[in-house]
This record gives sequence, structure tokens and C-alpha cells, in this order.
Amino acid sequence: MKKFILIFIFFLSGCGYEPVFLNKNLDDMEFYKITVKGDIEINRRILGSISFKENRLNDKLDDLLINSSFEIIETSKDSKGQVESYKSRIVSNLIISNKKKEISSKNFIKEFSYNVKDNKFELVRYQNEVKDNLINKIIEDIILYINIK
Repeated sequence: MKKFILIFIFFLSGCGYEPVFLNKNLDDMEFYKITVKGDIEINRRILGSISFKENRLNDKLDDLLINSSFEIIETSKDSKGQVESYKSRIVSNLIISNKKKEISSKNFIKEFSYNVKDNKFELVRYQNEVKDNLINKIIEDIILYINIK
């Protein structure tokens, strides 16, 4: 039994397993130029969480473009025309390119549907919480995409 455990540990340590969210590549992610378009809050949170670096001294580096948008969509109404449910949606497009062509492009889309609240203040507060959660999920997807790439 002890031999089996030792062999199992030996194979497990030699299989090349690494946690996906290790972030080892993210500290080394330098770009010649970082351009952001769209929703300022989403882009600021993405850049702050992942900490891409801009290095204008090395013109051999690639360029990064992040284009993000946020929208709240009315998904259903009652017979009086009152909104009954909403869908919040975040779309973030990450494009890595060099001077000549696009190297990599990925769209990250997250959405969440919810019912209307009676109190408008509570509804706005809930929509902000939903937006924060969707931004965090987009950031996790970007980290996963960069670590796998």
C-alpha cells in the first residue's frame, strides 16, 4: 500500500499540473501600447486587477486594445407596460496585435437576468451589485484565457 502511495505521488508531481489561476504570466505581460475604449469603470477594473504594463521603450512588444460595454436590457413587461425583468450584460473585447496584424482576439460576454424590485433605490443598488459581479467574472475569464494561451 505504501508503494502505491509513493508511486502515485511521484506521478502526480511529474505530470506538469499547475493551478490555472497561478498568475505567473500576468506579471510578465508587457505591451507597447494599451488602448481602452468603452465603459471606463469596467476597463479600469480590468487593468487594475490584471496589472498589464505599458512599455513604450520596446517597440517590438505587441499592442493591447480593450473595448468594454455595459447595458441593461428590459426583457419583459406586464400588460400595463411596466417592466417586470431586466438583463444586465457586459461585453469585453480583448485584442492583441502587432504593428502588422491581429495576433489574438477574444470576446468575453457575461449576462444576468433579474426581476424588478418595488423600491427604485433597491433596484439601482442591486443593478450595481450585478455589474460588479459580472466584471469580476469577466476578469476571471481574461485571467484564464491568458494563462491558457
